[in-house]
Amino acid sequence: MANDTLIDPEAIENLRALNPDDGDTFLRDIIGIFLEDTPQRLAELRESLASGDQHRFTRAAHSIKGSSSNLGANQLRAISETLEHKSKVSLNGVIPLIEELESAFAVTKLELERLVAPV
Repeated sequence: MANDTLIDPEAIENLRALNPDDGDTFLRDIIGIFLEDTPQRLAELRESLASGDQHRFTRAAHSIKGSSSNLGANQLRAISETLEHKSKVSLNGVIPLIEELESAFAVTKLELERLVAPV
C-alpha cells in the first residue's frame, strides 16, 4: 500500500470486519468520533503552540497520529507523526506542518464522509 493513498481501503475493511452485519454502523460511529475529535486536537495544537506547552503539543500530535492510523488516513498519520517527533525537540518551525495537517484533514474528512454516505 502506497503511503500517499489518502485512505487505506484495507484499514476500512478491517474496521468493517469487526461488525460485518451492522450495515456500517460501527464504521460510521468510528468515523464520527474521529471527525468530532480531530478538530479539537488541531485546536489543541494551536493553543499549546501559543502557550509554549511542548508536552501538550506532542500529546495532541500523538493523538491525531493514532486515530488517523486506525482509520488508515495515511497523509494525516504521516504529518502528525512528523509533528510529534519534531515537537519532542522544539516547537520552532511547526506552523507550516500544522497548516499542512489542517489542509490534509479537510480533504480526508470529505473522503471519510463519502465512504459512509447513504447510497
